[in-house]
Amino acid sequence: MKHLVTGIVPGSIAEELGIEAGDCLCAIDGHDIEDVLDYDFYTNAEKILLDMETVDGEPYQAEIEKNENEDIGLLFEDSFMGAYKRCSNACIFCFIDQLPKGMRPTLYFKDDDSRLSFLNGNYITMTNMKQKDIDRIIRFHMSPMNVSVHTTDPELRVRMLKNPRAVEIMKQMRQFYNARIVMNGQIVLCRGINDGAALERTLTDLMEFVPMMQSLSIVPVGLTKYREGLYPLEPFTREDARALIRQVEPWREKCFKQYGLHFVHLADEFYILAEEPLPPKEAYDGYLQIENGVGMMRLFLDEAEEAIAAIPADAKGSGTVSVVTAQCAYPFIQDTVDRILERVPGGKVQVFCIRNDFFGEHITVTGLLTGKDILNQLQDKDLGDLILLPGNLLRSDAPILLDDVTVEALKEALQTEIDSVQSSGRDFVHQIVTCLMKER
Repeated sequence: MKHLVTGIVPGSIAEELGIEAGDCLCAIDGHDIEDVLDYDFYTNAEKILLDMETVDGEPYQAEIEKNENEDIGLLFEDSFMGAYKRCSNACIFCFIDQLPKGMRPTLYFKDDDSRLSFLNGNYITMTNMKQKDIDRIIRFHMSPMNVSVHTTDPELRVRMLKNPRAVEIMKQMRQFYNARIVMNGQIVLCRGINDGAALERTLTDLMEFVPMMQSLSIVPVGLTKYREGLYPLEPFTREDARALIRQVEPWREKCFKQYGLHFVHLADEFYILAEEPLPPKEAYDGYLQIENGVGMMRLFLDEAEEAIAAIPADAKGSGTVSVVTAQCAYPFIQDTVDRILERVPGGKVQVFCIRNDFFGEHITVTGLLTGKDILNQLQDKDLGDLILLPGNLLRSDAPILLDDVTVEALKEALQTEIDSVQSSGRDFVHQIVTCLMKER
């Protein structure tokens, strides 16, 4: 496989050797380069031989002596240096299958790529992996790997993922375990399917891999209103959530006594649904699963408490700030705002709990709010001097919401200044206090 060089880092080894943009990298030390992982692995040595090709198709070689880990200075058009692997499953709980038509094309792409698991923390089912892919992970020691387990019952996993290769999960994970590849696991829990006795089996089986499998998150299936023709799934009830907490807690205690890890972690949504307190920060083992909504609210509250305690005693506020959130986080955001106002008298902070009409009533997390719902539910409201939107509503590369409504369009429609606030409790408190104390 050839990789087009699109640029050379000034002052780099590649520039000294006369490699130019437009040349192609063909191999390193005789090894074909499939992607950036191969490139990083084979350029890590102190002596390497590059097989190159000029823009005119003439082959040449470049011998390099360098320090270990020193970058040679080649830039490529695609930093990943290869195509992403698509998901080969038809999971009964797939959220992408529940998206309405007409959203941006990238939202419909289903990846299931071990390289993205290693590089970006994505979760993979491993159903599209061949033995050579597992061998490569072990050879490169790509650790940690993040595995979407869902269940270890082979027949049930095949039914849930609708893929006959789903049966191999325990064999594949055992290879990682034997090679000392650290793993994190994920279970998307579906009511009446992989919960109860099926979950008990899964926890029993996965205990074999602790402590190399350092964490396992259990998250509730997300159910939008766009499920026509899909597998019939039901939302969890308060009683379900309470039963789940009671089921999981003994496993957490057992793992902690044996390994010093709680290992099994429930998403915040289950505690909120059960109307039970969140675990303390010590119970999250360093927040290994925070991207799955595990411990996110606990971390937020602890950071907010610390930031509130640091507010100057003579702080005075003025004006009105409006904060946008969703049902799941609303009680925590409102409580935090109330405590801020106790320390910064004189100002006003309004917390608006936005109902998710776009995806449906069962979607209650803030990150899936859309611009249209925010606009529809804030119109004709006295929003004050500023609206604060959670930063996780926006694309990482542009101020655009999930439904492609721009922040500028919201600002114009609501006739109010809009800013985003990061999800950390510390940033949240700091930004609100700064807004309240600003000279107007």
